[in-house]
Amino acid sequence: MTLATTNPPSAFGRFARATPVLGRVIRDIERDTSSIYYLLVIVLTAVVLAIQTWGLAALVLTALALVPVMFILLILIARP
Repeated sequence: MTLATTNPPSAFGRFARATPVLGRVIRDIERDTSSIYYLLVIVLTAVVLAIQTWGLAALVLTALALVPVMFILLILIARP
């Protein structure tokens, strides 16, 4: 019989799990991976409501915040 070993979370992982909102989301996603879709819908709804409220400024700040994410995705895609 083999036991599954898991790596202990890093310092950032422990800190993220200790925060009230983010920790609950992380633990929920670890238990059920399909809940990530609910999180994406909530984030998309928040962005749409922010654009309706503040207009172009909210759209520009959202795009600016997603630039590092896109750079990381492009680097991951381009790796051999």
